[in-house]
Amino acid sequence: MRISLLFLITFFASSSAFSANQNMQAVQIYSDDQLLNLIKENKHLSQVVLDDCQLVQDIEARANKANLPSYQYLWGDMLAYGVCVKKDIPLGVHYMHLAADQGLPEGIEQLGRYYHIGKFMQVDINRAIMYLKTAASLDNLAAQIRLAGIYQEGYGSPLDYPALYSQLHHSLTDDKATHKKISQLLADLASKMPNKVVEEAKRTSYTN
Repeated sequence: MRISLLFLITFFASSSAFSANQNMQAVQIYSDDQLLNLIKENKHLSQVVLDDCQLVQDIEARANKANLPSYQYLWGDMLAYGVCVKKDIPLGVHYMHLAADQGLPEGIEQLGRYYHIGKFMQVDINRAIMYLKTAASLDNLAAQIRLAGIYQEGYGSPLDYPALYSQLHHSLTDDKATHKKISQLLADLASKMPNKVVEEAKRTSYTN
């Protein structure tokens, strides 16, 4: 029996496509806790890429229709950086603001950081401090550390030092480098305040 060349080509092409589909496993959408952990570790965008961009529609739906702040944060970053979607910085920043407006500490810290360094928007120290103070009060350690650095540069009000000192004093971390950094920032803040104020800040909680 003679088999045509066209038949063989079609057969093997179909077999290869079938095998590829068999090997590609469906990716489950992230739970809110999973996504928040990815965001805190700054692995949210790399995870989307590792998942072969299969979840783009699900992510957009959870950001745009379900209005979940963690997914608004992720979708905003995907748009702003052009990860698995066409880059759209204004729309990405819009979703970043939506996440922050819903009280997501990571989203609030992100806007403060971007206003501080001038990422996507112009540098605005006053707005940076506003966002970072809010995120710091929500136990966001990254915001607390950045805010202390801004105060070191002479910005902000001395009236805000006790609250930040208290937040950093009560912060928790198992990273030695971060722990050392916090100790240095605490020493700098303490040098700017009377001892009585420092001792009171140690006893007082300024976080939500």
